[in-house]
Amino acid sequence: MAPKTQTRMSGAHLVYLELKRRILDLELAPGERLFEPALSAELKVSRTPVREAVRRLIAENLLEQQPTGGVVVPDRGEHEVAELYDVRASLEALMAATAARRATETDHAQLRSLAERNAALVGFADDAMSTGKAIHTEIARIADNGWALRLHEQISNQLQRYRMYTNHTQRRRDEALAEHQELVDAVTGGDADRASHLAFVHVTHARDEAIRAISARD
Repeated sequence: MAPKTQTRMSGAHLVYLELKRRILDLELAPGERLFEPALSAELKVSRTPVREAVRRLIAENLLEQQPTGGVVVPDRGEHEVAELYDVRASLEALMAATAARRATETDHAQLRSLAERNAALVGFADDAMSTGKAIHTEIARIADNGWALRLHEQISNQLQRYRMYTNHTQRRRDEALAEHQELVDAVTGGDADRASHLAFVHVTHARDEAIRAISARD
């Protein structure tokens, strides 16, 4: 009996990961409705693991249950996206300040290496985004605040779909690079107050860029 249960749960987890990937990569567009029978057929699984995966994604606010019973990918409005970025800015500020106080020489070397990589790849949108994200991830690791990390992950999942709006121009990628370099300098210099301020401002700039793009899209 146990092996069957494990197989069913593994199947549900795989479906969850695939649906989450599609949502975050915008393969499932905001406002798009999901149909269990079609997903079951496409993913070659029964409807049970699909149903379990959908429930889990609803709990994470990556899917939305409608009053009629349908399930859709939520389309966040400008106000809600701004709120998410504001929360993220506060969390990033907290973790940057903590990292500045805790970082070791080894941490400093890793952050500087990531900043150099960010500079080398700033001309490429996907790579610039990936290396920029790596800098924030490293700062979060150094800060080692479990609650902040968990909350940050939840917020990041919600904002993943909008992150492409924040570096779609070379102008913004160059600005973000300069902000990352300043932030790394503050953390490696042990200046907690400056690191906190720079992290907060950096995220608010990303917020403003995302809101402009969403407004233009709408």
